[in-house]
Amino acid sequence: MPHRLEGHLDAEKYRFGLVLSRFNDAIGERLLDGTLDALRRHGADIEGNVTVARCPGAMELPLVAQKMAETGDYDAVVCLGVVIRGATSHYDLVTRGATRGASRAALDTGVPVLFGVVTTDTIEQAIERAGTKAGNKGADAAEAAIEMADLMQQIG
Repeated sequence: MPHRLEGHLDAEKYRFGLVLSRFNDAIGERLLDGTLDALRRHGADIEGNVTVARCPGAMELPLVAQKMAETGDYDAVVCLGVVIRGATSHYDLVTRGATRGASRAALDTGVPVLFGVVTTDTIEQAIERAGTKAGNKGADAAEAAIEMADLMQQIG
């Protein structure tokens, strides 16, 4: 039987950086609440081991995430935000930039950078993904961050 590595949902010993876009802030705050709740439920020390940085929009998330990851102070960084499709191509540019940037930040630093950005066609869909019918994508990203922090520690 091969050796098996798998992250566990125990956040007690890990430090987390959260980056929140202020654009569509009312929904973003719900994502942040879900993220903090999930971290707390899995044992994170919210007061001592979680830092929240706020930036203007989703395009700025990757840079802040990368800078946080480069400090060595965080075991995982979670990007949170809301991008709602409009009548122009701006949505595609923002979502592509934020997604690629978050991936690049993780690969460049070796620190897990999770993408908890809700990308939807309507405000109703965004609200559903921030704590109503479709769960809370911030909470989902927090759980993935916990698992990845633990997996990275196991790998060394």
